[in-house]
Amino acid sequence: MRWTRKRLCSGLVALYCLFSLYAAYHVFFGRRRRAPGASPRSLGKGAAPLRERRGREQSALGSEEWNPWEGDEKNEQQHRFKTSFQIFNKSTKGKADFRVQIWGKAAIGLYLWEHIFEGFLEPTDVTAQWREGNSIVGRTRYSFITGPAVVPGYFSVDVNNVVLVLNGREKGKVFYATQWLLYAQNLVQTQKLQHLAVVLLGNEHCNNEWINRFLKRNGGFVELLFIIYDSPWINGMDIFQWPLGVATYRNFPVVEASWSMLYNERPYLCNFLGTVYENSSRQALMNILKQDGIDKLCWVSVREQWQPQETNESLKNYQEALLQSDLTLCPVGVNTECYRIYEACSYGSIPVVEDIMTAGSCGNTSISHNAPLQLLKSMDAPFIFIKNWKELPAVLEKEKTIILQEKIQRRKMLLHWYQRFKAELKMRFTNILESSFLMNNKGKQHRVVERLGSGVRQNPS
Repeated sequence: MRWTRKRLCSGLVALYCLFSLYAAYHVFFGRRRRAPGASPRSLGKGAAPLRERRGREQSALGSEEWNPWEGDEKNEQQHRFKTSFQIFNKSTKGKADFRVQIWGKAAIGLYLWEHIFEGFLEPTDVTAQWREGNSIVGRTRYSFITGPAVVPGYFSVDVNNVVLVLNGREKGKVFYATQWLLYAQNLVQTQKLQHLAVVLLGNEHCNNEWINRFLKRNGGFVELLFIIYDSPWINGMDIFQWPLGVATYRNFPVVEASWSMLYNERPYLCNFLGTVYENSSRQALMNILKQDGIDKLCWVSVREQWQPQETNESLKNYQEALLQSDLTLCPVGVNTECYRIYEACSYGSIPVVEDIMTAGSCGNTSISHNAPLQLLKSMDAPFIFIKNWKELPAVLEKEKTIILQEKIQRRKMLLHWYQRFKAELKMRFTNILESSFLMNNKGKQHRVVERLGSGVRQNPS
């Protein structure tokens, strides 16, 4: 009996040792498995399902497991983490409860919210009457509302700080924008609103005098103006330049980088899909492309009349042209800045920009004479700038000599730059709002204290 117990105990000890060795082997030498279909850029908490559910566009061949940035990503992540940490520390000093509501009453509001702020909207249906979203940047809590149901006087205003996004490009839009400003003026006068900033899609000739009377500098109530196009009003103090962005009114999506976008050979040297106006530089561009069969190297599709909306097929063709071309030709229209520039960046296709000032009152601002496209140039946009389309054949000849590996690096550089461009704008926008609105709050509080102090001195009893 004693011998049986001894053998039983020895057996149990042996089993325990074997199990321990097995467990240790798996802990130290076993392979860690990644979830199927996950990629380094989508391993955040609920990131992939959420983006898919929001209808974000993935211009990829599918859900390959990949890391498009390879070694570059480590250095970039380290730099981004360090910079973000410094910004976060700086921006969260004090009370982190500064609330701002954005009223999106122009399509450019969607570029601000979905592309620059990387925010989401509920419901995801773009035809919904009311859509809203929330985001936190630094110490600021943003909320965003948009849709046909956002009408003056028909929704509750429960914030002190508002950014109003308006379209002032043409006469009919100006009338509509003015009604919104008059509504906001009444809110400020009745102390239901303390601070207002405006993001304005300005006139393409930079004729925006209609908004002058509403600016605080002229006795109005609009403290800050973020304006699109190279307005001579831009001063870096209360008037700032804002990018045109992509054509969200045509449902151009937020584009996610993919393996194929970065690494695949693109069959076309360049692309141009757009409207060609008579006696314009676009007509000159078409003449250049037809010389020596250059148009056969590029994806070219033109029309003679501008169309405000895209069909599903035309939008798909346009996006495919961007994805399959190394360069995107960006001739001027009424203004030098066009949606095509930012849409090309989204797909890693280098914009070839016609760098001339168009007719009108744009350019030569008080802080920069490097117009046109002073915002993009000030942030070192890695584009190809040309003054005349006669330079294009030489550009394309050089393009033929560039090997795929060099093009891959160039695509990475463009996509990195565009991401940093949007991140920088988000932080600038937030810092400007915080410094202006909070500073004005302190000034008002100081004046109230002074008045109270004066009252106490006059009535010592």
